[in-house]
Amino acid sequence: MNAHLLAAEAAPKLDYAATAFVLLCASLVLMMTPALALFYGGMTRSKSVLNMMMMSFGALGVVGIIYVLYGYSMSFGTHDIAGLIANPGDKFGLHNVADVFNSFGYEGYGNIPELAFVGFQLTFAGLTVALISGAIADRVKFSTWLVFSAIWATIVYFPIAHMVWGGGLLGGTDQGVAATMFGSTDGKATFAPIDFAGGTVVHINAGMAGLVLALIVGRRAGFGRVPMRPHNVPLTMLGAGLLWFGWFGFNAGSELAADGSAALVWVNTTAATCAAMIGWLAVEKIKDGEATSIGAASGVVAGLVAITPACGALSPVGSLILGAVAGILSALAVSLKFKFNLDDSLDVVGVHLVSGLWGTIGAGLLSTTNGLLYGKGYEQTVVQIVIALGCLAFTGVLTAVIGLALKATMGWRIDHDDELAGIDSAEHAESAYDFGGFVSGTRVGHGLLPSGHGPLGGSTTGAEHNDPRGVQA
Repeated sequence: MNAHLLAAEAAPKLDYAATAFVLLCASLVLMMTPALALFYGGMTRSKSVLNMMMMSFGALGVVGIIYVLYGYSMSFGTHDIAGLIANPGDKFGLHNVADVFNSFGYEGYGNIPELAFVGFQLTFAGLTVALISGAIADRVKFSTWLVFSAIWATIVYFPIAHMVWGGGLLGGTDQGVAATMFGSTDGKATFAPIDFAGGTVVHINAGMAGLVLALIVGRRAGFGRVPMRPHNVPLTMLGAGLLWFGWFGFNAGSELAADGSAALVWVNTTAATCAAMIGWLAVEKIKDGEATSIGAASGVVAGLVAITPACGALSPVGSLILGAVAGILSALAVSLKFKFNLDDSLDVVGVHLVSGLWGTIGAGLLSTTNGLLYGKGYEQTVVQIVIALGCLAFTGVLTAVIGLALKATMGWRIDHDDELAGIDSAEHAESAYDFGGFVSGTRVGHGLLPSGHGPLGGSTTGAEHNDPRGVQA
């Protein structure tokens, strides 16, 4: 995604086909946040599913507002500030957005309204913040989460988007880190970082933030002692399927044109995802003796994550290799949270951080133009490693500052009793499931069930927390 060339001179004629393609892809990516809500929601406990879904919807709502106000300008504005951000005032409120632009700056690509690109990138920003929520499911105040979403997007996401895609330090300009290491050619880094659709900007970024927040917020009550299984596996499978469908907008749409490269990206995305799913299931079968539905859904997401940065640089066979390794690595990684006593509730670290890192580095290994495994030298792989490490450090430090500041002011955790009773009742005064209003043969009123009670919500007594039939977030 050569978004740092957004300032290229506008062409006089609008390309309707390219515009339609980008708008369609933006709509597919927009669908990914509700799909994520389904995916995450099915993996939580029944008394937490609404809150989990609301964290995704809430993140999209908050980020959508600030992206229009200043997020787009900070990411893709025309005036770079120290390679870290663009001037928030350049396009504040989208008041200075041109009618037509050629985002690639050269012949062969259609001219689309800049607003189409704004809409496309807005959906990326909202999804990235929503991804983080899976690491802290079941236990945080909704108000604190919304404030975090706004601050984190402003201080972390928008700068990373600018640094990688908007002409900053981690991009392909002759002023960036890659050019400093290995020189530049015709005003561009000779070995420009490969991040076609968001390996660093989205997945390493969100995965690292999830790791930091999981450490700051702390473990759920009963973690490691009480079984916490997914309460609705079909919901998770449906979410995974919709994510896979929407991801074609995510990856192919980043070409910004319905051309041969977009077709290659489509095939590569499918190939990697299929291979990752089978790789994950193979690990499960060898380790545990069964291949699970949750494993299949998680393998799908791991493959999608890994291929995201590399989808435009690999061959279909290379994509199969990348995806298979991603499925294996993430399947092995998710079990480590118990070893390290880290309550990454829905495996944001094990899937998004691990597969995001592998996909970013794997792009340097398997690129058909500069890949180390194609005998093209080590430079591209080194660039990929440095860019990944730079994103990890930037995101880790700033997320820790934000997370600790909110912990000291607003506080992250809901009350312990509310956590045991169920965060849906405590934070939203709602219950996800109502089977005719009968509880143990007694009909209750038409209002909400009492906190912590219901057919699937369990009771608030201590006995519940020793019940092996508990459900997991």
